[in-house]
Amino acid sequence: MKEPELKIGAAAPAFSATAVGGKYGAGETVTLKQLRGSPVVLYFYPKDDTPGCTAQACGLRDAWSEFEGVAEIFGVSVDSTGSHEKFIAKYHLPFPLLSDPDKEIVNDYGIWVEKSMYGRKYMGAERTTFVIDPRGRIAAILRKVKPEEHVAQLRAALLTA
Repeated sequence: MKEPELKIGAAAPAFSATAVGGKYGAGETVTLKQLRGSPVVLYFYPKDDTPGCTAQACGLRDAWSEFEGVAEIFGVSVDSTGSHEKFIAKYHLPFPLLSDPDKEIVNDYGIWVEKSMYGRKYMGAERTTFVIDPRGRIAAILRKVKPEEHVAQLRAALLTA
């Protein structure tokens, strides 16, 4: 059953996931509840080390000085923590990635969707970013983000959040 679409102002769905990289090093469980009090960015992407996802992650890496300390930023995909560790190491990513192999977070946030490539249909994560305010409410939703536009869109969303 598809979850109802999330809207700005709604409570962000709670989550608990393993974070690797950034201040979480080799892995630590993170929950939305423990992040209360600061803005949180969850940027969902389809797969580690693919062209679009790498461009998006490296864009954020290159602009990191603008975002560090402004919000808790996490990349989220259904890849394993091991895959995340390799991705972080290969591209020197300064921010943590959340592993969602059971697809709980992608389903709760409504971004596990049917996709199509070359006429073949399959399920995958829609490239979407959620900005969550310090009270745990959704402040902005950036849907179907183009990797090369992500940093500018996130910058604008954080200024208004």
